[in-house]
Amino acid sequence: MTGFARLSGPTRSPAAVSAVPERGTGRRSVIRSVLAALLAGVGLVPNGAAETGAAPNRTVPASAQEITLSFAPVVKRAAPAVVNIFTRKTVERPAHPLAGDRFFEHFFGDVFPSPFTRRRMESSLGSGVIVDPSGIVVSNHHVVDGAEAIVVALSDRREFDAEVIFTDPKFDLVVLRLIGAPDTLPALTIRESGRLEVGDLVLAIGNPFGVGQTVTSGIISGLSRGGLGSEAGNGLFIQTDAAINPGNSGGALVDMTGQLVGVNTAILSRSGGSDGIGFAIPAILVANTVRLVRLGFTEPVHPWLGMDGQPIDRALADALGMDRPRGLMINDLHPRSPLASAGLRRGDVIVTMDSVDVDSTQELDFLSSTRPIGTDLEVTVFRDGRYRSGRFRLAPAPDDGPASDEIVLGRQDPLPGLRAVTINPAVIDRFDLPLRASGVLVLSANGPAARVGLRPGDFIRRVNGREIADAAMLVRALHRARGRVELTIWRGGSTWTIRYRS
Repeated sequence: MTGFARLSGPTRSPAAVSAVPERGTGRRSVIRSVLAALLAGVGLVPNGAAETGAAPNRTVPASAQEITLSFAPVVKRAAPAVVNIFTRKTVERPAHPLAGDRFFEHFFGDVFPSPFTRRRMESSLGSGVIVDPSGIVVSNHHVVDGAEAIVVALSDRREFDAEVIFTDPKFDLVVLRLIGAPDTLPALTIRESGRLEVGDLVLAIGNPFGVGQTVTSGIISGLSRGGLGSEAGNGLFIQTDAAINPGNSGGALVDMTGQLVGVNTAILSRSGGSDGIGFAIPAILVANTVRLVRLGFTEPVHPWLGMDGQPIDRALADALGMDRPRGLMINDLHPRSPLASAGLRRGDVIVTMDSVDVDSTQELDFLSSTRPIGTDLEVTVFRDGRYRSGRFRLAPAPDDGPASDEIVLGRQDPLPGLRAVTINPAVIDRFDLPLRASGVLVLSANGPAARVGLRPGDFIRRVNGREIADAAMLVRALHRARGRVELTIWRGGSTWTIRYRS
């Protein structure tokens, strides 16, 4: 079965490889000398290099013909900036296979209490890219997620401890700072300008399976790939057939000038190894992340569009009077959406944003995330048989009206064990809630709160028939409730009622 796999994995020892050294005398030596002389005669080996072992004087390939000879000049420029990342974290596992089993505990009780676990240290590996000479490294979020210690090894075998200074789980990116590193480290230039095209030559550099820094070549196989599943994170990916394997996560995808065009992040594979279908996070998104770090941000600030939509198919295009299927129809729009402030409404078809064609909400989110907050963008829509345009400003989801106040109810409060937050646009964006979500979101429910039937993800809408607008109102309503309490909640697209006695 074809599966999706991230590229980091447990540290493994490379398979042993035996080699027989060549001897410098005898018939083989004569043949080798003749071949070297012939190659030198046609200009493929500089005179004397075959005899003295001197390294040829190479430059970055300047033509297609030169590229076919060797990628070595590109590798020499890019490889020193690609690093290996080693992480360690403590993993707890049940000391007995039946510990934590609900069926077993139902009949035999809590024979194995939760502290009865085994703790062990687990190591994993990945790759990263130095993007600033001061020791700023970009990699994948999943490479260091949960790590208690991070060690970064450079191509010259120097090692530095590293700390996380920025992480973006939504797009699977993380930024590390090397502790005690000099400010003269080799760094890759991020390619922000110049459109990539399918067929462009690229190199993938990383540390697959822990064998050491490895370079593979391929082409750009596709652009703007999406829908890879939740493990890949959001966004649109560069697809390449350059061989990438577990351990390549966070490594570099570079063009023929040695510039960073992507950060390797995932593969589609039947076996878990490379099947020639790899994916990289585009450099433009990496550049925007590095820009936020340099501005002092420690967490991502994503723009919020506040809309839901559906791609236009042939039938819908015919019904709307469009000449061909294109764009994204707005099915729902939050009242505080910046698109609403630009005059857009339900039923409009978004055709382009910032002069780029869009056909999915994923494309809209990705395009907006590659532009700085505060940027004004032009959007083109199709409405009533005509194309119209408007402008809106990129901004994060508002965290006011009401503010996203969080409550934690203790022993002296009604419903101890309830942790909840007021639903507003910021909370809708953070937890990916429906646009029309309202009330109070249950973040966790333990003890009495769990026993009455509340679950994480529930929306508490009413208490004894009274509408609940925010977390503070919920607390007051629970304090006033006496005897029989009725909670109206929204769960999984349906309205539920919970009754209990206080």
